[in-house]
Amino acid sequence: MKIAVACDHAGYPMKAVVLDAVRRAGHTPLDLGADSAEPVDYPDYAEKVGRAIQSGQAERGILICGSGVGACIAANKMTGVYACLCHDVYSAHQGVEHDEMNVLCLGARIIGPELAREIVAAFLSARFIGHDPGQERHARRVAKIRALEARR
Repeated sequence: MKIAVACDHAGYPMKAVVLDAVRRAGHTPLDLGADSAEPVDYPDYAEKVGRAIQSGQAERGILICGSGVGACIAANKMTGVYACLCHDVYSAHQGVEHDEMNVLCLGARIIGPELAREIVAAFLSARFIGHDPGQERHARRVAKIRALEARR
């Protein structure tokens, strides 16, 4: 998969760790910045990841800011972007498996590099199970989320 990765200045120190984790998981990262620790605005980078997903340039995305919260809020304003803040491995894979999450948000000031690597690996190895026999309830629930989005 191609994975769009972006960060703000607070997330910049962790971006190299995330890019490496994407490569180690066998995927191709698309580095959308930021390219330094100079102050920038996280909504601009959330939009870059969202546009990459909307256009099909990337299948999933990873956003990194100080807490992960702002990037998550901004990304979720975009149609077709389903971002979740995950600071644990379980949420990172379960969000994909049950909820069809396509953007992982991380807080560089909250978690360390080793946990970030594990979370990224869990996110990238997961797949949506809603179309598997006996798991249709997940597809039904995701369809309801899509309907909410359509009524915005």
